[in-house]
Parts: sequence; C-alpha cells; structure tokens
Amino acid sequence: MRWIDILDILLVAFLLFQFYKLLRGTVALRIFFGFLTFYLIYLVVSAFQMELLSNILGQFMGVGVLAVIVLFQQEIRRFLLLLGRTTSMNKGIFKNFKWGTQDKQQIDLTPIVEACKSMGKTNTGALIVFQKGDDLSYYTESGDFIDSLVSKRMLLSIFFKNSPMHDGAVIIDKDKIIAARCILPVSEKDDIPAHFGLRHRAAIGITEITDSVVLTVSEETGQISVIKNGKVSHNLSGSELRDKLSQVL
Repeated sequence: MRWIDILDILLVAFLLFQFYKLLRGTVALRIFFGFLTFYLIYLVVSAFQMELLSNILGQFMGVGVLAVIVLFQQEIRRFLLLLGRTTSMNKGIFKNFKWGTQDKQQIDLTPIVEACKSMGKTNTGALIVFQKGDDLSYYTESGDFIDSLVSKRMLLSIFFKNSPMHDGAVIIDKDKIIAARCILPVSEKDDIPAHFGLRHRAAIGITEITDSVVLTVSEETGQISVIKNGKVSHNLSGSELRDKLSQVL
C-alpha cells in the first residue's frame, strides 16, 4: 500500500464523516441507512448468484446516483455550502491578502441593544440577522427591500405585532437594514431544546450554513439570544448583549 492510498482513504473518511454530521439528527440519516441496507442486500444477493433477484435489484442500483441526488438534495446543498464556506477566499491562506480597499465599518450597537431591551419588556418577537463575509442576497430577495439606516424606531416599527413586516427576519449589513420579512432556512437538528420555537430554529439554521450572526427576542418569554455557528447564547441582559455582539461582530 502506497502513502497516496492511505491519504485517499483518510480523505474519503473525512468527507463521509462531514456528510454524516450534516445528516445526524435528521430524517435523512434514516433514509441513508435504508439505502445502505438496500445496497448490502444487493451485494449479498449477487455473491450468492441469485440471478433473478440480482437483476431486479440491479435495475434500482443502476439509477443509484440519481436516487441519491433526489433524496439528499437539501443535504448535498448544505454540504456544498459548508465546503464553500470553509474554502472561502476570505479565510485560510488568502486571509493575509487584501482584495481591493476594504475599510472596516463599525456597527453602532446602541439602537439595536435599546430596541431589543424594549421588545424584551413587551414580549415582542424579533429575528435580526447580521451579514458578515457570506452573501445573503438569496435570503434578502425573499423579503421586502428597505435599505434604511439602523435605528431603534425603525426596528420597533418593523417588529411591532400589528406590522405587516413583523413576521420574518430583518437582515442588517454594516449600518443599514437591507430587508425585512425575510425567510430563513430552519435547522433540522433534533437536539434543539423544546422551549426554542420556530424563530430560534430559523436563527440556528442560517448560522449553520453561513457565517452570519443572529439576534432573537422570544415572543413567549422576552429573553434575548445571540446565535453564531449554530450555538445559542441565551437569556442575555442588555450589557451582556452589547458585549456579545461586540465580540462576534
């Protein structure tokens, strides 16, 4: 066995492990094991030279690649997004190169923190996404374009319970509210605590496939959370919220 064969095996094992992590805790994992069982049965039947059954199962295995693409299209998309995010030109060996003139623009956290504190007191639900390196155009196009400066009054008016734009996410890029009423992908993990509703699942879902940071205010409890990389910092006070946002942004 050559060293290149060992490297080949390790790379395949790594890719399979990453794919398993995406499937873990989802219905797709059961489908994958069912498909794997079907393939093992086909191998056993072929080994015993059971021609009739081998021919029948072989017809299904002949379209196996297409079946995998159809069955796991969402998981494959998430895997490719994760792979693209990992090898982004903003990271790795490219992070020391400057692509044009990129001036860092600090986000004024005061109106955001004050708005969340006010919404927390009145149990007004909120879902705010902060765009970082990854482009979120796909999600901003699902909502209503606003292009407004971030302000406490603007955020309160968007998430007001009787507002037509309160249902969905607000996406912020630097100091501007890009869009509201945006639709986010929902996480399919089964280990999310039961007290987290659809708003938190959407927040976790978008941070699993992008580098964005999400802020949520619970409509049931008024508690404030910050989500990054699928991990939730829950029940933050006003000062803790400011510190957390300063750290992750």
